[in-house]
Amino acid sequence: MAMAASRIVLALFTLVTVGMLIGALFQLAFIRHLEESTGFTPWEQDEEARMLRLGFVKPEIISWSPRIIVLHNFLSPEECDYLIAVARPRLHISTVVDFKTGKGIKSDVRTSSGMFLTREEKRYPMIKAIEKRISVYSQIPVENGELMQVLRYEKGEFYRPHHDYFSDEFNLKRGQRIATMLMYLSDGVQGGETYFPLGGDMECSCGGKMVKGICVRPKKGDAVLFWSMGLDGSVDQKSLHGGCEVVGGTKWSATKWMRQKATA
Repeated sequence: MAMAASRIVLALFTLVTVGMLIGALFQLAFIRHLEESTGFTPWEQDEEARMLRLGFVKPEIISWSPRIIVLHNFLSPEECDYLIAVARPRLHISTVVDFKTGKGIKSDVRTSSGMFLTREEKRYPMIKAIEKRISVYSQIPVENGELMQVLRYEKGEFYRPHHDYFSDEFNLKRGQRIATMLMYLSDGVQGGETYFPLGGDMECSCGGKMVKGICVRPKKGDAVLFWSMGLDGSVDQKSLHGGCEVVGGTKWSATKWMRQKATA
């Protein structure tokens, strides 16, 4: 009975969150329409609006099942370059979660290099602005976010399809992952698409190969927001995703995972 009640509450919470996000997206689209029709952009004098990049971010709904939204121009070029500069000296071989222990282990499933920002760095003005923006557009509190990870994929590197939600007891004690914000930090990348194999029967290019599903091409400043949980509060199997092989250039990205409850 308690489990059923918990699922109902979680489902209602998820439904309200999605409703708020849809409302925010329609509001942003309306504001954008007014700007384009009048040529007036009032955000220059509004600190909060500048932090959220109102008038620049353009949401595009890619799929409702799985739930995927691309936020064009989510990061400024300066923010992208800043994250790369912070990460570059501290890169190490990326790991994946061990389902038995909940700890990170090396695996041929993931062949990138990466690092995590520290809690102290979260307080830096530019990082703080990005964290706030992620919270507003996802409608998930800042304190529910894990530490941001910056990744570098060079030619021939990839991340095989996987789910972001947890299956191990160690991580579930700290709250299931609800959603992921994946931000692209570099241009000039061939391949390196974010691939959702269960996103439908349409064909798309993944690392130079045609596959069925949804492929999001990496573009500097854009972000992909997708949910690991369904509206009923259960994990969404269709959220399976991967990073296609990079066939040219270097792909830099930043990932923010968000959970059901505060992580700090």
